[in-house]
Amino acid sequence: MQELNKKFYKISEVAELLDIPATTLRFWEDRFTVISPRRNAKGIRFYTPEDIDKISMIHYLVKQRGLKLDAAQEQIRRNPTGVSRQHAAVMRLQSIRSRLQEMIKALDSLR
Repeated sequence: MQELNKKFYKISEVAELLDIPATTLRFWEDRFTVISPRRNAKGIRFYTPEDIDKISMIHYLVKQRGLKLDAAQEQIRRNPTGVSRQHAAVMRLQSIRSRLQEMIKALDSLR
């Protein structure tokens, strides 16, 4: 995931950042109490970088670990720090893997 520079992001930006449909974000907002974006007078959602981190953690639990929504909610409720650390470690490893693959590709192009 790229670095978050802004204070607030619209739902379409979050959906694009995390490669998740906006409908999924709306659904998760109803199911997970940890997601609570601000809304303006028109009801437009504005997500903070902290909200995006929480959504990314939910994405990890549901999509990558394969947990059902209730199980993911329970994991976050019982052990938020552990889940957060595990998610951060996986994200770092994925970043390292991506960089290594880029290096291999660059080396292959030199041949």
